[in-house]
Amino acid sequence: MAAAGPARTQLRVGRLVKAHGLKGAFKLELYTDDPDGRFVPGAVFTLQVPESSPWHGKTVTVREFRWMNSHPVVFFEDVEDRTAAESMVRAILWVDQDENPSAEEDAWYDHQLVGLTVLRDGTDVGRVVRVDHLPAQDLLVVRTHEAEAEILVPFVSAIVPDVDVATGTVTVTPPAGLFEELPGDGDDREPSTSDEDDDDADPPAADSEV
Repeated sequence: MAAAGPARTQLRVGRLVKAHGLKGAFKLELYTDDPDGRFVPGAVFTLQVPESSPWHGKTVTVREFRWMNSHPVVFFEDVEDRTAAESMVRAILWVDQDENPSAEEDAWYDHQLVGLTVLRDGTDVGRVVRVDHLPAQDLLVVRTHEAEAEILVPFVSAIVPDVDVATGTVTVTPPAGLFEELPGDGDDREPSTSDEDDDDADPPAADSEV
């Protein structure tokens, strides 16, 4: 599952994990089901990097994409050595939306997710108020009706098995403790029963000598 980023016309498709070799290559973390179709020579990606980065506001163009020991590796035009590659590591790659929206399965834009009713076991428990994009995964931020708290729900199929934009709902199957405290999580402790707290307790008997 994936959620698109701030721009409504783009999809997040990958992250540059680390520089690879000496010729400007990168190892990729993929957020797309069709990497060979996405990372074709000439494909252009927008970079999501901190504003302090020299790559802020820039795009990159794929020169070559290959699989090396089952790992996806990409080369970009004008990135010719490891030093240049290392300056771009951890950047997230965004691509313009396809003309055919169905080309990317299980992907939604933020504006499609925000406002959806959150169903748990068929019960309305809250609504999605925003989507947080983190390097490891996306999070749905759900504001619950009962406690008006914000719950961070990992946006993965095991926990969010169904998103139905047409009906305005998203189904969640959270692990125990995500939406409620588990028994023993609170600070409810049994009152002390020590002799120090019992003013009426009999004093201990003195030891007797034989």
